[in-house]
Amino acid sequence: MIKAAAEQSADQLGRVIVYLSNEDPKLDGAEGGNALLPGSEPAAHCYCGHQFGQFAGQLGDGAAMYLGEVSVTSVFDPRQADGRKVLRSSIREFLCSEAMFHLGVPTTRAGACVTSQSTVLRDVFYDGNPRAEPCAVVLRVAPTFLRFGSFEIFKPADERTGRAGPSVGRNDIRAQMLDYVIGTFYPEIQAAHAGDRVQRHVAFFREVTRRTARLVAEWQCVGFCHGVLNTDNMSVVGLTIDYGPFGFLDRYDPDHVCNASDTAGRYSYSKQPEVCKWNLQKLAEALDPELPLELGKAILAEEFDIEFRTHYLQKMRRKLGLVRMELAEDGALVAKLLETMHLTGADFTNSFYLLSSFPAGPESLDPDEFLAALTAQCASLEELRLAFRPQMDPRQLSTMLVLAQSNPQLLALIGTQASLTRELERMERQSQLEQLSPTELQARNRSRWAGWLQEYRARLEQDRKCAGDTAAWQADHVRVMHANNPKYILRNYIAQNAIEAAENGDFSEASITPCPSLSHGR
Repeated sequence: MIKAAAEQSADQLGRVIVYLSNEDPKLDGAEGGNALLPGSEPAAHCYCGHQFGQFAGQLGDGAAMYLGEVSVTSVFDPRQADGRKVLRSSIREFLCSEAMFHLGVPTTRAGACVTSQSTVLRDVFYDGNPRAEPCAVVLRVAPTFLRFGSFEIFKPADERTGRAGPSVGRNDIRAQMLDYVIGTFYPEIQAAHAGDRVQRHVAFFREVTRRTARLVAEWQCVGFCHGVLNTDNMSVVGLTIDYGPFGFLDRYDPDHVCNASDTAGRYSYSKQPEVCKWNLQKLAEALDPELPLELGKAILAEEFDIEFRTHYLQKMRRKLGLVRMELAEDGALVAKLLETMHLTGADFTNSFYLLSSFPAGPESLDPDEFLAALTAQCASLEELRLAFRPQMDPRQLSTMLVLAQSNPQLLALIGTQASLTRELERMERQSQLEQLSPTELQARNRSRWAGWLQEYRARLEQDRKCAGDTAAWQADHVRVMHANNPKYILRNYIAQNAIEAAENGDFSEASITPCPSLSHGR
């Protein structure tokens, strides 16, 4: 079954979930990952990583097994993971990797999900109330699962943590890994620089930098928060890998954090580009001396920011239906849109979807009707007051304010100036909201959206005039917006509905077809 799922990966992945039935225990070993398949030479993937900014040393992967490679139209690595992964997180990964693929975001995919009769205790909310959850195994499929952390196994002892990679000094293995990665996944670079190893490594790191910048730009444009952007969760071929505590934005909040463990907000939505750039810096360090570090730093400085901004703005233009001309001020238009979303508590996905029907032509909604629809999906006064409630204990805030003035170095150990500034901004916003009535809030939201829509309408008119043919422009404008603004995303409640149904034996909520040979009428 695992082999069959892998072989269909070239054209159709993730449309079958394989699960075990209590009536068929003989499958628990072979299909559940506990038996050696004929001809298989499985191996655990050894890698290291920087987790939340600190080098953690060797991470494994004792729970994830590399099964092998299957030749289709290209090469894929089926990867059966994770040994004691629970059904809840397995379904989230299964659904989100497929959702991301169909949103056009580079990603690993899930070929199958196998459930087991085994259970494991998990404290879902970290509140001291663990419960037994059914286990599952996800068959992940991708060109490769090598990651930035794969090259950090050569890292010498870290000056902060004292940890070192298990392969310190093995430059021969690093050279072999680079040869394999470039020759297998970047053959055009191998061919162009066959006689010059340094230039080949320069071209490789440049392309990884560009792919990573484009990937995080795609995340930002669909409102995706990865949650755990450690170096061991960054792909060397620019894919989204390791779906842990991910989440899509509901109401737009640049500081949104989807990982309860990320108390400092290191991996918040707005910081994802900055963190990915930091992770690339760690990859550059790991590649030295095969790629001299000064060259890696120079490439990163030259490529990342401009590649990210270019791709992000191109994608945002498509989301706004600007199909004929590019203007320098488009970036400011996008920034003001996001600010308007934030101030009004607008839903990220719904706002863009509604803009697809903005009155840009004779058959569009009436402007007043459109404005009413747009403001109706903004947050209520109660929701905003809840969203901007203080997050620090008053005594903690008072201490941090004193330290900010008297001992900034100590403040850096227990918090950051940025977090203090955010808290003060929240308090000011909360104070303003307490003085508003629902009617006043609605009027303010309407005014803010009307101001931005006026600028947007003027920009659309410039685009239409550039096209010349209004009918052709209108058709292209609508087509591009519909193609880039999804009506549905995998919101947490949708995933949770699928999980609860699956835990009760019903996989229909996940829109997955069980394998007939294993269904047994369930």
